[in-house]
Amino acid sequence: MLPMGFGYVEGVTHDYKRHGTTTLFAALNVLNGAVLASCKPRHRHQEFLAFLREIDKAVPIELDVHCIVDNYATHSHPKVKVWLASRPRWYMHFIPTYNSWLNQVERFFALITDKAIRRGSFTSVKQLVQRIDQFVKHHNAHSQSFRWTATADSILEKLHRLCSRISGTEH
Repeated sequence: MLPMGFGYVEGVTHDYKRHGTTTLFAALNVLNGAVLASCKPRHRHQEFLAFLREIDKAVPIELDVHCIVDNYATHSHPKVKVWLASRPRWYMHFIPTYNSWLNQVERFFALITDKAIRRGSFTSVKQLVQRIDQFVKHHNAHSQSFRWTATADSILEKLHRLCSRISGTEH
């Protein structure tokens, strides 16, 4: 990262090198705000199934699991469907396209990006994963449940204003 200076904004050097990426899978306990997180090398159905197994082990057997996901193909892969079919306590909820704000774990993704990753300079994927794990551990030690501040009426009013500005999207 290049430091911010008078008259110009922060940036990266011309020789910035990306040292790889990771996929962060996260499950949010809406009751207390704690997060179960796991970094995987890829975002395929195999990794998603491995994460679902982690959740299954972590959630007490007497509780139902409501999994809210986007419409990414991995989340509805045939092997995922087969796995879920044999687990009646699991309920999958698919949020509509462009409505990620409905998924509370997305708020956690924004938080970890802002507080731990965005300005980081990582020399390896291992270092990045360690930073993510460190952040999750700290977050869980101080977790609180998410509280919606907007009312349903205010959200619907915003949606109505948006739709009225976009032609052909009457709702």
